Amino acid sequence: MKKILGIELGSTRIKAVLMDEKATVLAQGAYEWENQLVDGLWSYSLEEAEKGLQESYRDLIRNYGEVLTTVDAIGISGMMHGYLAFDKNDRLLAPFRTWRNTNTARAAGHLTELFRFNVPMRWSVSQYYESVLDGLSHVKDIAFLTTLSGYVHYKLTGRKVLGINDASGMFPVSGHTYDSKMLADFNALLKTKGLDVQFETLLPEVMVAGENAGLLTEEGAKWLDTEGNLQAGIVLCPPEGDMGTGMIATNSVLPKTANVSSGTSANLTVILDKPLQNYYKEIDVIATPDGYPAALIHANNCTTEINEWVSLFGEVVSLFGLNVSKGELFNRLFKHSLQSDANVGEMVSYNFLAGETLAETEKGAPLVMRASSGEMNLANFMQSQIYSAVATLALGVDILKDENVEIDSVLAHGGFYKTDFVGQNATSAVLEAPVTVMQNAAEGGAWGMALLALYTAVGTKKTLAEFLNEMFADVEKTVVMASEEERKKCKHFMNLYRKGLKAEQEAAKVL
Repeated sequence: MKKILGIELGSTRIKAVLMDEKATVLAQGAYEWENQLVDGLWSYSLEEAEKGLQESYRDLIRNYGEVLTTVDAIGISGMMHGYLAFDKNDRLLAPFRTWRNTNTARAAGHLTELFRFNVPMRWSVSQYYESVLDGLSHVKDIAFLTTLSGYVHYKLTGRKVLGINDASGMFPVSGHTYDSKMLADFNALLKTKGLDVQFETLLPEVMVAGENAGLLTEEGAKWLDTEGNLQAGIVLCPPEGDMGTGMIATNSVLPKTANVSSGTSANLTVILDKPLQNYYKEIDVIATPDGYPAALIHANNCTTEINEWVSLFGEVVSLFGLNVSKGELFNRLFKHSLQSDANVGEMVSYNFLAGETLAETEKGAPLVMRASSGEMNLANFMQSQIYSAVATLALGVDILKDENVEIDSVLAHGGFYKTDFVGQNATSAVLEAPVTVMQNAAEGGAWGMALLALYTAVGTKKTLAEFLNEMFADVEKTVVMASEEERKKCKHFMNLYRKGLKAEQEAAKVL
């Protein structure tokens, strides 16, 4: 029996999954962490990343019940984008900037105009160029830029590589590498700023799914397994971004398939069968783990605001001496939302704890508004919060419709779908499409990363799509198409949502 280890550094949890060659989960481990505002920017410390990796692996071993000395392959995934800059001695030059930051509007705007290609604020090149424009002293000392998954992979193998999905969130790609024309244009721009640097020399090597991305070193083995049982020599697949593992975990790598991932952030990825005719600030063009173009609609905010409201309701319950688990609170509150009125109480919510590019807000300002004619009750409130978790995606879907992009299927995964039907139904209503949730939807990115590691381990000549079709052949799934009544209710909410964006934008400025 093969044993495959997948680890993902997500925005709220570092999760480790051990599975066999049939993708059956043998054990899991996890470590919870949260980003912090450091000098006005969202960040995680690399010290806590190290601790979280070790703790999640240690938790996995405890749950497995056996000592692991080796596995057949390892895969590392992490939050896409961000900014990790190191000097020639591997010294971190600035606090890790995550995808959640929106401080790079100036740089992203310049690069988008230069490349004639949308470069989002959260991309690594935007953070780098903003540092150049801001005159930050560390820029001249940068020898290596990478993402969180690339950093961990480097610590484990000594190789500075990155899977193409994650790489496509650092700098635009073409084919199976960085776009050479855009690199030349950027290098010329940097010269005008007094930097004689070839930007590509700072970036990780690009690799695609199925390739051997290096072997676990003795130092890397001890770094991950502090007990010293794990042996060196294990093959690693290319490290990937969480959007790539979302594609894998939902078997969405063929053209006209789509997947939606709803957790701390929300992402809708549509695999393209032809290039977009224009470029849009609301649409990222990234790559699948095997190198095909995909349109990404990214929302910085999704479930965090719901989580905080549920915690608040938990405090209310505790005042009465009742002990109700958070899972049960989520389940009951989500299901109660199904009793909401046809007009959702004339209520609209914005879950923007952080700035939201799609809504043109640079800073977070969660907001609940309602017309005095609506009824304020718990069902309407929860329905408003649930719709708002994925509502921002609709702003990007409007553009894809204008581009005549076809979507044959939408597969959903993430914590938003743990309660049966509710999140799936809301997503279907917002996207106006049938939404499929597979039995393994809650396994998430670490499991998807383990699948990529398995693809490398088996050394098959099958395409990634063929491999995944075999792996998912017997997986149970449910398909939900929101009823006409639900779609009408959601349409009413979305009309209010779009109209209220001006108020949300003003709230972000005031707060």
